[in-house]
Amino acid sequence: MTLSFLRSSAPRILRSTRLLPAAAALLAAHAVMAQVGPRNEKNPVTVSETTKAPDRATSYYHYGLAHLYEEMAVNAGRPDYATQAIEQYKLALDADPSSTLLQDGLGDLYFRLGRIREAVQAAQEQVTRNPDDLAAHELLGKVYVRSLGDMQGAQAADMLKLAIAEYEKLAELKPNDVETKLLLGQLYGVNHDSVKAEKEFRAAQGIDSNSEEVVLNMARLYTEEGSPQRAVDALMAVPETDRTERMEYALGASYDQLKDPRQAAAAYRRALDMEPDNLDAERGLANALLLDGQLDEAMKTLQAILTAEPQDVQSQIHISEVQRRQGHYKESLATLEKAKSLAPDNPELNYNEALLYDSLGQYPEATGVLEKLLAASSHPDGNYSEQEKGNRYLFLDRLGSIYKEEDKTPEAIAAYKQVVALGGDFTVRGYQGEVDTYRDAHQFKEATAVGAEAAKAFPKDKNVQLMYAQQLTDTGKIDEGLALAKAQLTGATDDRDVHLALGQMLIRLRQYKEANAELDIASASATRPEEKRYVTFLRGELYDRAKEFDLAEAEFRKALATDPKDPTILNYLGYMLADRGEKLPEALEMIKTAVELDPQNYAYLDSLGWVYFKLGQNTLAEQNLHKAIERSSADATVHDHLGQVYEKTGRLKLAVTQWERAMTEFAQSLPADSDPADVEKVRHQLEGARTKLAHAEVSGKPVK
Repeated sequence: MTLSFLRSSAPRILRSTRLLPAAAALLAAHAVMAQVGPRNEKNPVTVSETTKAPDRATSYYHYGLAHLYEEMAVNAGRPDYATQAIEQYKLALDADPSSTLLQDGLGDLYFRLGRIREAVQAAQEQVTRNPDDLAAHELLGKVYVRSLGDMQGAQAADMLKLAIAEYEKLAELKPNDVETKLLLGQLYGVNHDSVKAEKEFRAAQGIDSNSEEVVLNMARLYTEEGSPQRAVDALMAVPETDRTERMEYALGASYDQLKDPRQAAAAYRRALDMEPDNLDAERGLANALLLDGQLDEAMKTLQAILTAEPQDVQSQIHISEVQRRQGHYKESLATLEKAKSLAPDNPELNYNEALLYDSLGQYPEATGVLEKLLAASSHPDGNYSEQEKGNRYLFLDRLGSIYKEEDKTPEAIAAYKQVVALGGDFTVRGYQGEVDTYRDAHQFKEATAVGAEAAKAFPKDKNVQLMYAQQLTDTGKIDEGLALAKAQLTGATDDRDVHLALGQMLIRLRQYKEANAELDIASASATRPEEKRYVTFLRGELYDRAKEFDLAEAEFRKALATDPKDPTILNYLGYMLADRGEKLPEALEMIKTAVELDPQNYAYLDSLGWVYFKLGQNTLAEQNLHKAIERSSADATVHDHLGQVYEKTGRLKLAVTQWERAMTEFAQSLPADSDPADVEKVRHQLEGARTKLAHAEVSGKPVK
């Protein structure tokens, strides 16, 4: 009996029936078999493997019925058909016991029916009979991979070993199969064997260099290893014209990890050009635009997402963020209220609400929201997942920042102590928060004590030791601090960070020649654009403090050429120009951009007020300087600036109050944070104002 004969007989029967296709085919098969001849009813098709030759006609008949029953079982959801399918396979095997095709088919049927144990048993028996049976190994591999997701702990580890062993065998049997190598590479990745995983992916790439799956798997491996730059390199190796939308999306995600939102946005745009309805790419683009400070473009993208998905809470939160950063506080609050009706308990939504209250200067409301978030996410046993720790760190860090703005140092310290308690890297961040809080409050003894505690707790953490070294040099223990910093040098490539830290310390100590030498060393080992940009920025700061303003401007402009949206550089150069009364329109645009990128930064608000003052726009100057003081009241320079605005607008008493506060802050500041020339200038202004007030009192003239 041949397959062509079965096909020619079936239609004649099907024309006279109204059965399901599978059922009709089953009758056709019975009709065909009727032409083969009668069977022994006592022993229908059983053939003794040792006494008879294989009866392939009978075997084929039952094999065909098995497939038909299987189709009916799937279409009708009937377990009795599944049982019949298995029985027919067994009858087929009785007729031809040595058939590899039938043995593999029965195992595969068990697998498709969810009878995993029997599938494994059938496949293992076949592998025992034929160690190179490809189908049996494929079945075992599929079973083990599928079972991985249902197991945990030691069971999962054992199952992973079995899966790897099967796919290693399959890779041996199919040395040029890309899919096998990809899956084996993925299994090695799950087993944290990145070397073997990369080897398999590269082997797959050698077979098919244009395979999308190969490139994506290599990028995923590098990302999971914590090497997003290698992921970018793997994806960028594919010419742009050959990249798929999935490759561009993965490239955008890798740039996200590298904190390069501009490149991320470009990659997401290319993905959207190929697949305009890809909402994931659109969300990635919106987030990248937000991070890059392209607020108008971010708003357009977010609104497009909401048009497609009006209930998208995440996009509404981001729209509120754009509105907040653009200073549209009422609209931002309204957007959050709308989102809250859809997801009242969304932590990110509530966190953004706290940020909005902070922007409005409504500190009790902001801290109230954050305290509720912390209470809702608190565990009595103090055990948190990494994601939970990350969330609590955000809440506590913002809470500490707001308390600092309110000059509530003990409350801020308490918040950062909770960060320390989170453990791991968060402990280091908590210590840094405590040090910064004490420094902002001019409590330098306490800051040094925390630095010492952190250095003792993390003796091998380079960054912690450098933090303590900075504190030592700032508080007059110069030799001890510099020695501690230099002790972190190992001769390895990561010494660049130590040389940068030494450069910063020496700049603050006004040892400019020595600082320049450290920056030269750091520059020589810088490879990435952001590394080189930071060295250039520090050199600009060095020249500014050394009063070599033209050289400073040149360095800052060089740094800006590599990233025109860096708020730190924009603010520093803009302020330096404004302070000298030069290029004021350009300085204004630079500082406004910095404020747009970081609207709560008191130093940027101070710079904005100062450039407005230099432009003669005293109302705007006063408004922004007040905002700066609300954010930080311990900066002598801000009080000096506001004093000058008051003097310029005829409010001498208010000016005196600000200059007196400035002198108080100067007296409490670190030597590195106050230029003696600036201190003398404020003292001169204060004395002059007091003299004028005294003369006015003698003459009886009214003075504001």
